[in-house]
Amino acid sequence: MSRGDAPQCARAQALAALIEPDPSAKVELALALREDLRTGRALIDPGRTLRPERHTALPGRPARPELIAAQQMPRRNPRDPQGHAALLHAIAHIEFNAINLALDAVWRFSGLPEDFYRDWIGVAAEEAEHFSLLRAHLHDQGGAYGDFPAHNGLWDMAEKTAGDLLARMALVPRTLEARGLDVNPSIRAKLAAADDARGAEILDRILADEIGHVTIGNRWYHWACARAGLNPLTAHDDLAEQYGAPRSRPPFNREARLQAGFSAAELEWMSR
Repeated sequence: MSRGDAPQCARAQALAALIEPDPSAKVELALALREDLRTGRALIDPGRTLRPERHTALPGRPARPELIAAQQMPRRNPRDPQGHAALLHAIAHIEFNAINLALDAVWRFSGLPEDFYRDWIGVAAEEAEHFSLLRAHLHDQGGAYGDFPAHNGLWDMAEKTAGDLLARMALVPRTLEARGLDVNPSIRAKLAAADDARGAEILDRILADEIGHVTIGNRWYHWACARAGLNPLTAHDDLAEQYGAPRSRPPFNREARLQAGFSAAELEWMSR
């Protein structure tokens, strides 16, 4: 930052990155935001109220992939070249949506501790790295992001919980994204069985980082429960019913969930 340049608003930068439709540009903006915050070129203003311009699409996304209902997604065999590419594409789309989810939390929810915004800016950058790794690997397999249809379940829940921080933390990182901890090992095994060592390596990186992301979701969920005077166990079930979210059901990746901040009592509660 040169002398005389005023620091940028980190939350406004997050909104600009969220609106950006080009995946490559969105990745660059998310990574730049993390670096700008680290170096002081961007500062957090928790009290600032931000509003997208009217008719602005949230989130910004490319024309492809075509979005269809989750129930319409075709099942493919990862041992088949097309099925293998489709599986990588599905994971890449999840990571693309995860960039948007983290950016949305940064700009949308005002008046929170600065650490909330720092946490989610860091998550957005790591999700951008995951997406880049998967897209590059998909390209090496002869495919491209947008080649296959995708579903929008993660962002649909973000829209439902746009006005409720507690619900957002409960139902996106702690429910939908935490499910990724459970299924990651089986997906990794499918890629390894298809002789895709690079894909399995990327899944290892994603699992390690996602434990940290779910930890952040757990931290702020419990913080919001404490602020509202709610029991975290019962509040989660109430929110899932209110917003039509899927219930967390076993089998769980118990080790990963415990590392991510779920207590043994919570896992027992969800198992029942």
